[in-house]
Amino acid sequence: MVIYRRSFLWTLSVGIVPAQTDRTSLGLKEALTIGLNAAVDLTGRVDGYFRNEAIKILMPQKLKALVNGLTMIGMRGKVDQFVMTMNRAAERAAPSAKPIFADAIKTFNFNDARRLLSGGDTAITDFFKTKTKEPLGVAFRPPVVEAMGQTGATKQFNDLIGRYQKLPFANKDVENIEDYVVGKALYGLFYMVAQEETKMRKNPAARVTSVLREVFGRR
Repeated sequence: MVIYRRSFLWTLSVGIVPAQTDRTSLGLKEALTIGLNAAVDLTGRVDGYFRNEAIKILMPQKLKALVNGLTMIGMRGKVDQFVMTMNRAAERAAPSAKPIFADAIKTFNFNDARRLLSGGDTAITDFFKTKTKEPLGVAFRPPVVEAMGQTGATKQFNDLIGRYQKLPFANKDVENIEDYVVGKALYGLFYMVAQEETKMRKNPAARVTSVLREVFGRR
């Protein structure tokens, strides 16, 4: 009894009872889920990536010489078309991220929920990203690669590389374009989830459920 009482008093002394901790974790998961749904709605449509300068997928920096070389021989239009198809692939694949992210959120353990809640504007998303980026990238790769085939991105890239490597000054090292698009598409989703988290922290009207209002209201 004495041990239990001391344990309970210690819990009270740090300001977190077990039930409150559970509610905080629930609130963090709910924030991520709502953020994810909004992110997919915003990115999983035509121009969701392409017209959003914050997440638009551009040519890899490593291929700057390719862009310059193709521009010199009058093929800049082909480069621009390829950039569009990369973004179209990300937009097409975005809805596939919803069940992948949702499963990760459900099983995720926020072992320091209170600290994350009182952290920076994107603390919850940043923590989740750090812990899940690699497995989510593996799971998200198949739909992105499939979408790249459907939009013609992979074919266009291979065509551009083939033309470029015929030039005498061409660099023979080639970027793995599928890995690049998967990484950028995933970055875009996390970025948009983080924007939604920031809204919930700063704008009470964005706390659209009772759990969010309770948890974010007592930060």
